[in-house]
Amino acid sequence: MIKINPAEQKLVAQYIQEITGIFLDQSKAYLFETRLSSIAEANNCKSYQELQVKAKKDPSKAIEKSIIDAITTNETLFFRDKGPFELLQHKILPELIDRRSPKSALKTQIKIWSAASSTGQELYSIAIVIKELLKDNPDYAFTLLGTDISDAAIAQASYGKYNRFEIERGLDKKYLQKFFTLFGDSWKIKDEIRAMVNFRKFNLMHPFTALGKFDIIFCRNVAIYFTLDDRKKLFNKLADNLVDDGYLIIGSTESLSGVCPRFIPKRHLRSIFYQKQ
Repeated sequence: MIKINPAEQKLVAQYIQEITGIFLDQSKAYLFETRLSSIAEANNCKSYQELQVKAKKDPSKAIEKSIIDAITTNETLFFRDKGPFELLQHKILPELIDRRSPKSALKTQIKIWSAASSTGQELYSIAIVIKELLKDNPDYAFTLLGTDISDAAIAQASYGKYNRFEIERGLDKKYLQKFFTLFGDSWKIKDEIRAMVNFRKFNLMHPFTALGKFDIIFCRNVAIYFTLDDRKKLFNKLADNLVDDGYLIIGSTESLSGVCPRFIPKRHLRSIFYQKQ
């Protein structure tokens, strides 16, 4: 395994922050060595600095993609923390539906964004909540978008196939039988749920203008890896892309206090959500 020195680590950490927003301090030397050494060796690099130089010069961006896939943490599960999904089912969706009740023959559009969707469990959980709550109500059309910076994560999310370990983490058995099909030794999401969602690669450090406005945004457990300055930029951009009466849901251990005064926290039962001032 190639070792990393402090000067080299600082240089590579700056590069990783530029391409992902993730800030790795000096205590994270082991992460560079355990996650990037095989990429360095595969590209005939004798040091991490050489890997960074090659990644920047690579016109195909293949090395950069490998680094992003290795560094990003795809730690997720179905119905993670449960509270946000109970909030969605019992508070947010009923309120939105009440306010957006159809006023013409056209379907009412409701847009939801999972801004760090990883391998898709969060967005599929949202889709299941909607399916269970509204069945196939013809008056409402949902646009469910999941984005992530990792190509590997987006590929798995789009395919919708999960091994037994991934399935057993958070997914109620009634949903497993209802919305998944046994696929070899794994489980695949059924087409009726898969058709409700769309996944695409997206870097949260980039402008959000092309994404449009959303009624609900989930941005959970990704900003914790950013510097305070980058967190401020992120949540200000999210505020711009949230409709005036929309809802923002962040991680259970996260807070926007001192980060983005444009949002105010509100509580429902055990959960906190945010709306714009």
